[in-house]
Amino acid sequence: MRPRGVIFDFNGTLSHDEPVLCRIYCELFAEYGRPISERDYYDVLSGLAEHTIAEACLGVGDPRIPVFVRERIDRYKRAAGDGSAIPAAVREAVRYAGGRARLAIVSGAAREEIVPAVAAAGLGDVLGVVVADDDVRSGKPHPESYLLALEALGVDGAEALVFEDTEAGIASAKAAGTRVVAVTGTQPKERLAAADQIVDAIDVALLRSLLG
Repeated sequence: MRPRGVIFDFNGTLSHDEPVLCRIYCELFAEYGRPISERDYYDVLSGLAEHTIAEACLGVGDPRIPVFVRERIDRYKRAAGDGSAIPAAVREAVRYAGGRARLAIVSGAAREEIVPAVAAAGLGDVLGVVVADDDVRSGKPHPESYLLALEALGVDGAEALVFEDTEAGIASAKAAGTRVVAVTGTQPKERLAAADQIVDAIDVALLRSLLG
């Protein structure tokens, strides 16, 4: 059965920006007296919602969390808010998918950083459904965000195909009942093993093979 809905994670999947996020989080953790390494970021934090990462630095309920998150968003927007981290091949693939299925983004990032980047990349018309960290009580690996996206698209989990790049994201999507294609680059392949398929890149050829 051809998928009726296609859902993309944003950071590291649509947007090749994980190195940017890693740098920003390493800077912020150090500024708050909790220095981490790049390996710490990729092994422990990548794929988690931004509020969850802030809590990992400061502790649950810390009053500085909103300031931490605000600074993280502002730094990201300065570094990658122009959509330049979304490669041309990915843009072409998204447009192809948009002609064959209903599309959405599900991300642990803030809406205010996703929507402008998507619009700047010229994809706002096909990626109008966005479920961001702002929209959920429980971030990935909880399935809430994917369940909301499925509802917005009007499709069941069995009718949806998800693209993810992290273990937490895969767990979230699988718990919502979807098929998952994992994209390498952020985490080692062994951590992506729960996905239905593992690929090295998103392009039109891949989407054509999956959607017809």
